[in-house]
Amino acid sequence: MNFSDLNIENKLKKSIELADFKVPTPIQSQSIPISLEGKDVLGTAQTGTGKTLAFTIPMINKLLKDKQAMALIICPTRELATQVMETVLKLNIREIGIGNALLIGGESMQKQLRQLNKRARIIVGTPGRINDHIKRKSLNLSKVNYLVLDETDRMLDMGFTPQIELILKFVPKKHQTLLFSATLPKNILKISQKYLNNPERVSVGSLSTPIEKIKQETFQITPDKKYHELINQLVERSGSILVFVKTKHGADKIVKRLKYDGHKADAIHGNLRQSKRDRVIRGFRNGNSRILVATDVAARGLDIPVIKHVINYDLPQVPEDYIHRIGRTGRAGKEGSAFTFLTNNDRNMWRSIQKLIDPDFKIKEEAKPNNQKGKKFNKKNKFKKKFSNNKFSKKKKFKSIEKKNNKRKFKNRKRPKNFRFKKNKRK
Repeated sequence: MNFSDLNIENKLKKSIELADFKVPTPIQSQSIPISLEGKDVLGTAQTGTGKTLAFTIPMINKLLKDKQAMALIICPTRELATQVMETVLKLNIREIGIGNALLIGGESMQKQLRQLNKRARIIVGTPGRINDHIKRKSLNLSKVNYLVLDETDRMLDMGFTPQIELILKFVPKKHQTLLFSATLPKNILKISQKYLNNPERVSVGSLSTPIEKIKQETFQITPDKKYHELINQLVERSGSILVFVKTKHGADKIVKRLKYDGHKADAIHGNLRQSKRDRVIRGFRNGNSRILVATDVAARGLDIPVIKHVINYDLPQVPEDYIHRIGRTGRAGKEGSAFTFLTNNDRNMWRSIQKLIDPDFKIKEEAKPNNQKGKKFNKKNKFKKKFSNNKFSKKKKFKSIEKKNNKRKFKNRKRPKNFRFKKNKRK
């Protein structure tokens, strides 16, 4: 199936052709026909499989047919919302000309108000900023009949459930909902039962297995030697590299060291303003910096085809984030590699990640006798008993008695016969 075979408006077919989208990915070929029929969709697929286009094409087609309708796309992060809007703008050519607004934190509120005042019918944003506009009464969702919850599992992990529920109170009950996610935990199923109306289930590939074309490697190391080995890996590898760390402070610290050692590197994390984030991502895309050091804020939504390698300098806090991290490479069917540092403190998390990827995974350990620890403890006790019966212990006992006798002697010794207390005579 090609995009030209879809039952969509000719204007949209032309914009798809101009954007150079030719052959649909599996998630697109399965979900788009269902969405065009007006049905709700619960879609799951690995990262980098084209979920964004899967809901963007039916959305624009619906808005072309109904000139009064609106669409709302809710994303967990600013980066993902920005990239979704970029896809929208590729399809929303001048001949289509549907008004749109990007509502994310860190951007000018005045700019967003100007976009909304131009009869924006496509709203893309994060839960916090969408709620801000609802409170200001600058955003009216009463005509929304096409709702998309993108990367829903991530939104729930980030604690956006109350904010999403607040937004949905302002959306009409009769609307089409598309829920897309890279993983499908139990809380997603609960939300789908609550907000989706008899959804069609669309699933492509394994939800927990990383893309097959990504070569995965691990390296056992001590924490103090991590940075030295990171330099070795950067020298050995060619192309752009995304390095994941745990903390914002850690990202800034590593970038500072890399720049000192002559590497072109930059950091992206939650403390940066949106304008700074955009500059960093733009610079990384354009090749101004070869290395991007990021926290998990970049684990989702970064669609940068140039990323050839992902290095997990630190393991993620949640096993599912490992899949999203390495999914930043190997995009759109290309090959990629993922390299992970493992220390002794990472054992439990790495086991959880392996179990997520392969539920049948079993840790191979050498069988140890159950009473091994008990034997060691008994030996220590025996040693103590033997030690207590030797000569050294007798000496200790003798010394303690001697001290006691000294004290007694000192207390009971008699004063000399001619000894007298000096008394101060009163004058």
